[in-house]
Amino acid sequence: MSTNIHPTALISPKAELGEGVKIGPYCVIDSEVSIGAGTELKAFVTIHDYVSIGSHCKICEYTAIGGEPQDHGFKGEISYVKIGDNNLIRENVTINRATGEGNETVVGDNCFIMDSVHFAHNVHVGNFVTVANKVGLSGFVQVGNHTVFGGMAGVHQFVRIGDFCMIGGLYRVVKDVPHYTLASGEPLRLTGLNKVGLEREGFTEETRRAITNFYRELYGKEKSFTESFKEAQNKKSEYIPEIQRIIEFYEGSKRGVTFWGN
Repeated sequence: MSTNIHPTALISPKAELGEGVKIGPYCVIDSEVSIGAGTELKAFVTIHDYVSIGSHCKICEYTAIGGEPQDHGFKGEISYVKIGDNNLIRENVTINRATGEGNETVVGDNCFIMDSVHFAHNVHVGNFVTVANKVGLSGFVQVGNHTVFGGMAGVHQFVRIGDFCMIGGLYRVVKDVPHYTLASGEPLRLTGLNKVGLEREGFTEETRRAITNFYRELYGKEKSFTESFKEAQNKKSEYIPEIQRIIEFYEGSKRGVTFWGN
């Protein structure tokens, strides 16, 4: 299947376009760009240098990918944006290159990124992530797999958000959000387990119950969080893998972890 390119599109002859790529009216594609098979760009999309896009993505009007990072530390070095396969990127999305020579801003596979979302420099987003309208991820944010963001949420730089989380709309996230949780409120608090998301993805009732009980023990009133977490670390090997991952997430936190709400 050959490519389908609108005559008004401006495409560098050095750009690499896979089989069946569709390029709409008035798109601009720079030289150091690769676009995988079956990907479609609607009208007025701009793909800057040092961007690779996987196969079977759909990128909608007025989106700009690979612009220079909005970071005082950027000095013109070569850095990248890498986007995986089967992503739907809606209108007016901006995804910036990384700061730091050879570094990357990364979006995984099968993500749904809605209107006017911004991914800043050095953001890493996993697979099957849904990001609703006008969400902003600041520099160096990391997002796990199967996580969902409500509209207009804002995430502070260097924050980590785990797998299967759900972030409420309009809230600001200033500390890490651990795996499998719901987070909302001002200031942000963990409000429960993402039971619906876990059930949909095949987590057994036994596993969901074990995760719930672990968080209850961790934030129980009988002991301080520090004491409870130290105990969990000491018997880490006794837990199921999902809980071991939660413990490791806490151990890797640099900004601190969002606590359970009252």
